[in-house]
Amino acid sequence: MMADKIKNKSEEEQVKYLSGVTKDMPSTDMVNSPLHYNKAGIETIDALEAMLVDGFDYYLQGNIVKYLWRFRYKNGVEDLKKAQWYLNKLIEVYDDKS
Repeated sequence: MMADKIKNKSEEEQVKYLSGVTKDMPSTDMVNSPLHYNKAGIETIDALEAMLVDGFDYYLQGNIVKYLWRFRYKNGVEDLKKAQWYLNKLIEVYDDKS
C-alpha cells in the first residue's frame, strides 16, 4: 500500500515521492521545463493556451511583467530568464498570427 511506503518519510520526501521525483533524477531546468509544470506528458503552458485561446497573449504578458518585477528580490537571473522565456513565447504567438 502506498501509505505504508511514505508514512515514515518527511513531508518533503512525501511530496517528492508522490510527484515521481527521485534522488537519481537529473537536475531540472527550472526555466524551460520544470518538473512541476509537466504532468502525464502535458505541459501546463500548452493546457493554458488551449483553455485561454484569445487571452493567452495577455497571460504571457502578465508573466513577463511578474518576473521582471520580482527578479531583484526573489530569484535574480533565473527570473530574468523566465521573463525572456515568456517574451519569446509571446513573440512566437504573434509570429504565428502574422
